[in-house]
Amino acid sequence: MRCIGLLLALCTLAGVGCRNQEEKLLQDLMTNYNRNLRPAPDGDQIIDVTLKLTLTNLISLNEREETLTTNVWIEMQWSDYRLRWDPEQYDNIQALRVPSTMVWLPDIVLENKTFEIPLYANVLVSPDGSIYWLPPAIYRSVCVIHVTYFPFDWQNCTMVFQSQTYSANEINLLLTVEEGQTIEWISIDPEAFTENGEWAIKHRPARKIINSEQFTPDDIQYQQVVFYLIIQRKPLFYIINIIVPCVLISAMGVLVYFLPAKAGGQKCTVSINVLLAQTVFLFLIAQKVPETSQAVPLIGKYLTFLMVVTVVIVVNAVIVLNISLRTPNTHSMPPIVRQVCLHLLPRYLGMNVPEETAGPPQAARRRSSLGLMVKADEYMLWKARTELLFEKQKQRDGLMKTVLEKIGHGLESGSAQDFCQSLQEAGPEIRACVDACNYIANAMREQNDFSSESEEWMMVGQVIDRVCFFIMAPLFVCGTIGIFLMAHFNQAPALPFPGDPKQYLP
Repeated sequence: MRCIGLLLALCTLAGVGCRNQEEKLLQDLMTNYNRNLRPAPDGDQIIDVTLKLTLTNLISLNEREETLTTNVWIEMQWSDYRLRWDPEQYDNIQALRVPSTMVWLPDIVLENKTFEIPLYANVLVSPDGSIYWLPPAIYRSVCVIHVTYFPFDWQNCTMVFQSQTYSANEINLLLTVEEGQTIEWISIDPEAFTENGEWAIKHRPARKIINSEQFTPDDIQYQQVVFYLIIQRKPLFYIINIIVPCVLISAMGVLVYFLPAKAGGQKCTVSINVLLAQTVFLFLIAQKVPETSQAVPLIGKYLTFLMVVTVVIVVNAVIVLNISLRTPNTHSMPPIVRQVCLHLLPRYLGMNVPEETAGPPQAARRRSSLGLMVKADEYMLWKARTELLFEKQKQRDGLMKTVLEKIGHGLESGSAQDFCQSLQEAGPEIRACVDACNYIANAMREQNDFSSESEEWMMVGQVIDRVCFFIMAPLFVCGTIGIFLMAHFNQAPALPFPGDPKQYLP
């Protein structure tokens, strides 16, 4: 037990001694140290500051606000001659962790930020005075959105770092060099990186930019370190939730041509409902993209195209309804319309239309009348005349009853003179019967002619419907394919910078 207690006492004393040595080292280094002064032995010396960006999460890209939110680690290294020590004098201490608020910092900031959540971390100081600082941060940077091919677009977002107070004559911004290779890309730790569900990273190069044409080395904007994020959108969400429903609903608008020509009200109702649905989709897209007049999104162009097609369908439905409900009392069909719509176009549209519209109904009526006459003659040949005259006599009424009664009296007497006398007496009634039959026949003929011409107007409406369907259906299909083929050719470039063959990858 005494040995164990002695060992614990020795370990405690050793820990206290080590801690005292770090405390002593920190006190010695901070003596007469001014964190507001640049660590340069003389005023002309330039301090080299190296940068490396490690991306842990691409949080989001807000298209409407044009901001990119990322979670990153910013690795910065520089040398401070005032923070050097001899490890042998301090129990061989090889690294000292110092709060970042106690030492000089190069004042490197994200130039195009809109919001920043910095998480301060200690700096790691080596005996030779080199300082390593790896602060994490959540940045919200400006990213100009190009909406021309939305939602099949790709964006080039940049993160521009520069010193806020020091010029190129005071500090020199460089990309980190590891194992003799310059890190000209944004580093990604596969174990710590969280992939974004909407965006895929295509390229992530890094460059030092010298703006010698606009600024001088005395200007802060003369040198910048720019990290690029070239990202491609994953459009599956928009395809499933917007594009496919919109295409299916718009296809219903084209199918109204298969409704009867007289169903103009139903056609207009369906088309207007489709138009309202397209307006809702357009409103949803307007809430997603930025309010800019520089370009129209691809899906906005497509929805506008569909709305124009639907409006044309509504106008066509109104015109067809107006034509289908025409009658001979209100309109007379011009010969050119009859020739084109009832004889010429149906042959090419696969529609069944009689070869002639005016002659055939009358010819059909003549054929039917001739058939009735033949049947009547056959009936007269084998039927007795008295039976023909008095068949179902008791069931008749009106003029025919009166006529048959008068003729019947003459036949009952048996003499030809009485029969002729009875016929003469029944003459007015017979004439009235004939006139009534002629009136009924003329009325039926006029009614048939009226119905026939009304059906011709109906047929004209059907022909117009069929013609418009063969125009609008290919227009709808070709327009849909053509617009989305434009998106197919809008892919992220194979190289980060045009004309530069470097891939900027490990």
